[in-house]
Amino acid sequence: MIQGAEITHAPAEVIGKLASKAKKYGADIVVVHGETIVEPVIEGTNLAAVNCPDVDILAHPGLITVEEAKTAKENDIALEISARKGHSLGNGHVAKVAIEVGADLVVDTDTHAPDDLITYETAYRIAKGAGLPEKMINTVLRDNPLRILKNKGFL
Repeated sequence: MIQGAEITHAPAEVIGKLASKAKKYGADIVVVHGETIVEPVIEGTNLAAVNCPDVDILAHPGLITVEEAKTAKENDIALEISARKGHSLGNGHVAKVAIEVGADLVVDTDTHAPDDLITYETAYRIAKGAGLPEKMINTVLRDNPLRILKNKGFL
């Protein structure tokens, strides 16, 4: 079993402490709720998350900056292309910036209910709709998630 935690709407200055505590209490993968454009998220959340070694994925980072994406790349933190309604409005920007700096991307559902689950085909369309080049889609849908799992000792 893979255990995960999402840090949501926390003050930016405590994200590192919370991520560390989540790992201490057994979280294998830590996700931080990014600065999506559809919810009031504390400014600085993206920056705090990409600077934290205990964070694995920055979810729906909205209008992420080039510098934040570079830092995510340097710290091996994947950026999310979101399937969730609303959060997905920033997907094109996230994809563009991630491609520009070479940051890893993953497609995630941000599931809150069973109806939020998607098929591989839907994930493929979401990735394509975000503007990912055809040659990158399999990397984003398969290789990057497998690499995260391998780095965590699951494969």
